[in-house]
Amino acid sequence: MQRVLLGMLTPSSNTALEPITQAMIADLPEVSAHFSRFKVTEIALSGSALAQFDDSEILRAAELLAHAKVDVIGWNGTSSGWLGFDSDLRLCERIKAATGIPATTSMLALNEILEKTGVTKLGFVTPYLDDVQAKILANYAGIGVSCQSERHLGLQDNFSFSEVTAAQLEEMTAEVAKAKPEAITIICTNLRAASLVDKLERAAGLPIYDTIATVVWKSLLMSGVDPKRITGWGSLFRDIV
Repeated sequence: MQRVLLGMLTPSSNTALEPITQAMIADLPEVSAHFSRFKVTEIALSGSALAQFDDSEILRAAELLAHAKVDVIGWNGTSSGWLGFDSDLRLCERIKAATGIPATTSMLALNEILEKTGVTKLGFVTPYLDDVQAKILANYAGIGVSCQSERHLGLQDNFSFSEVTAAQLEEMTAEVAKAKPEAITIICTNLRAASLVDKLERAAGLPIYDTIATVVWKSLLMSGVDPKRITGWGSLFRDIV
């Protein structure tokens, strides 16, 4: 059986995406995930916070992943939500140019899913500050996806996102679901939400797209692996190809 190696670019203070990604692919014996970190400690719109996502830092991490001969490189992060989606497109182009390896991101995968499913009225759940959330909503409005409802926690420290409890995530998602969006997205790869998605979807009666799941879904597709082989992690893997 030929191995499939998924490369994931990881914010340095993230403690959620690595164990969640490993759990998500645990039943795919030929697939393994490999991680490279670069410095991200806060999410804000200040100059210092935005500078964390300078392409040169991310490219250095991507080049280290390339040493492992991974089949795809995923930016397992959501920064283009506030920086603008073009930043992820440019990053993927630069990664491919530097390493020869195709690349994707959590947010580009999410946007592809929304396009495939025709979602234009979306619910948003995030841990972010007011102004970061406003940027995300404005960027989605710019691609024709309106905010039907949203909840955010006003947090800035990236590590703190991983300490948001399941009860908080369930409550936020239930509140957003009351407005009856066509789908809900949980944006942040340091929230421990992906394992809750099956339960949350049953409660809300809506598809829910978590941004750790979206990049795994797209990375599998790009590597020639059927995402439907992943079960128990929500309708994304069951319904969308």
